[in-house]
Amino acid sequence: MTEATATAAETGHHLYPLIGDLGLILMTAGVAVLLFKKIRQPLVLGYLIAGFLAGPYFEFFPSVKDKHNVEVWAEIGVIILLFSLGLEFSFKKLMRVGGSASVTAIVQITSMIGLGYLTGQLMGWSQMDSIFLGAILSISSTTIIIRAFEEAGVKTQKFAGIVFGALIIEDIVAILLLVLLTTISVSQQFSGMELLGSAFKLVFFLILWFVGGIFFVPTLFKKLSKLLNEETTLILSLAMCLMMVILAEKAGFSPALGAFIMGSIIAETTKAERIEHLVKPVKDLFGAVFFVSVGMLINPETLVEYWFPVLIITLVTIVGKTLSTTLGAILSGQPLKQSVQAGMSLAQIGEFSFIIATLGMTLGVTSEFLYPIIVAISAITTFTTPFFIKSSGQFYDILQKILPNRLLKWIENYSYSTQTIQSASDWKIFIKANVTQILLHSVIIVGVIVLSSKFIFPVSEASHINKILVSCGIILLLSPFLWALALRRVAVTAMDHIRRDRKYKGPVTLILVLRVCLALFYIGLLLNNFFSPMVAMGALAVLVAGGFLFPSRMRRYYYYLENHFMNNFNSREIHQRIKNRSELTPWDGHMAVFEVPQESSIAGKTLYELHLREDLGINIAIIKRGEKTINVPPRTEKIFPNDTLYVIGSDEQVVAFEKYLEATRQQDDTGNTEVVLKKISLGSSGFIGKSIREAQLRERTNGLVVGIERGNERIMNPESEMVLKRNDVLWLVG
Repeated sequence: MTEATATAAETGHHLYPLIGDLGLILMTAGVAVLLFKKIRQPLVLGYLIAGFLAGPYFEFFPSVKDKHNVEVWAEIGVIILLFSLGLEFSFKKLMRVGGSASVTAIVQITSMIGLGYLTGQLMGWSQMDSIFLGAILSISSTTIIIRAFEEAGVKTQKFAGIVFGALIIEDIVAILLLVLLTTISVSQQFSGMELLGSAFKLVFFLILWFVGGIFFVPTLFKKLSKLLNEETTLILSLAMCLMMVILAEKAGFSPALGAFIMGSIIAETTKAERIEHLVKPVKDLFGAVFFVSVGMLINPETLVEYWFPVLIITLVTIVGKTLSTTLGAILSGQPLKQSVQAGMSLAQIGEFSFIIATLGMTLGVTSEFLYPIIVAISAITTFTTPFFIKSSGQFYDILQKILPNRLLKWIENYSYSTQTIQSASDWKIFIKANVTQILLHSVIIVGVIVLSSKFIFPVSEASHINKILVSCGIILLLSPFLWALALRRVAVTAMDHIRRDRKYKGPVTLILVLRVCLALFYIGLLLNNFFSPMVAMGALAVLVAGGFLFPSRMRRYYYYLENHFMNNFNSREIHQRIKNRSELTPWDGHMAVFEVPQESSIAGKTLYELHLREDLGINIAIIKRGEKTINVPPRTEKIFPNDTLYVIGSDEQVVAFEKYLEATRQQDDTGNTEVVLKKISLGSSGFIGKSIREAQLRERTNGLVVGIERGNERIMNPESEMVLKRNDVLWLVG
């Protein structure tokens, strides 16, 4: 009895700090969150202040007793936070990010990494502190920007699209930085080859995990759909997250990377919204603990001691990110106004910056003063961001008055010249399709070879018979992917067009031969693991001569695997379409939802002109155009690009309309696939004194007059009746 009492007392002694510390953290965080919600400020700042109050550096408030427990919760918080970010992220979003946002983000990130490193070195910091400072300053805060955009009401403006695209690129780069910084910290070396090897390793595992995850995870959810209620869905998703965390750590990566990857895989499934909803309370809880733990490291004495670095780095962050983002946007072809607005929106640091700073502290490679300095800079830039966004328009007006007219003219002309409307040429389509085939299947094949050499080869080494059986089994397993790598025809139409041009005949043949050679090389690499090089070469020759590598059954099996993967990859969109159906129609009819393609030829036509009811038997019940909804549209209503059409019809009629809509995508098969913006000066041509219509510019140039410069006056989209004058400068798209 006495021993049991002592054990209970001991258990209570260990349990009390855990519960007491968690209660103190949540109570302080709750009060701070309510206060900051009231004054309409970002909640992250509230958590940081709550952490400072509950930390060891504020003596007028109860402090956390067991700091180690808080660090464990904070690590869990980082994992759940990255898992949630992955659920909101989508590889399809990344593929849809435009070139303008990509160029903007890359210029901003590289500039700030270099500027941060240089700033640290000039202040006498160590090399590791400077490297981490550059990485920290390169990533902006998605949470703060979204909140500021909502409050300012600018989410629909043109520059907002550039900002959101840049943030997607920054998320990917931040994950890459976590891997590279871990490599640098562990090796304490800055070898370019080593960093290149780490980047290659990261890309290899990302593709392997993504392909494998998309193939298996949605299938698992489908098989278990009858057993998945809210409780089992939450437990299963978190279990998969932690399993990927373990796998990432075993592969030598940051645990946060595994959480992000699993979140992004689940984001492509039909359960994504439900899991995101279920995980949100868990994310909010552990995320609060993470940010509170960050606030606990704020030491007022350190900030007083390092007030000058705080001031300098804050100025570097605001000025550097504004200028580098603006420059990147200009280089990508954006006008000066949108470039300035994007630059002043991204002038802050946020969540990923804290995670990178935490990594440096956990690995013990950064100084203790870096963390509180970063927290202070984040707090300052969080307050300045809404002001910068709201005042960006006025700042642009000031710039127009200050900058030389020659520079303004150059920026405008550069923007016009780079904003071309360009579709992919046959050569680009062919190259992209073949690079995708080579990269994707090489990763799968090499992944299987590496796993077999690590786990299967040691087991089969006992006898030659085992080696032969195992090697044949692995080749049989890989044969669908080897066939796809070597012989599968991709971009068939584009390749047929290219072959008519003698200029590309040699490069096309070279690429096709390269694919075959790669497949043979991988087979030889696999056989070399089990046999001597001579035996491997002999076996390879026999396989090729006998034609045993690519039986037709394996090809059919490959197409089965590919269809399974694509169905899983598109399952979320398919599910959404089915979900949007409504029982508004009699008999076997239903409502289906379609989006009018940007390049559709039906855009600009009225419902009467299209004759959809007469030709296809369907009715358009609703047209959704942005925030506007047109119920039972009249026959005079026009269709516009990106309109959402709610179509009523039978299954056959809806399928026919889907094919019709896809067929209306305007294709240019003439080979002249580039549409450019050109500037033409009239001088003393015969067009002077005639209207645009009378001059028949559209018919003669096969282009549109989209602008006229007349002295200092600029006329956008001039009327066709406008009379042309001497020395007019015409801007034509054609």
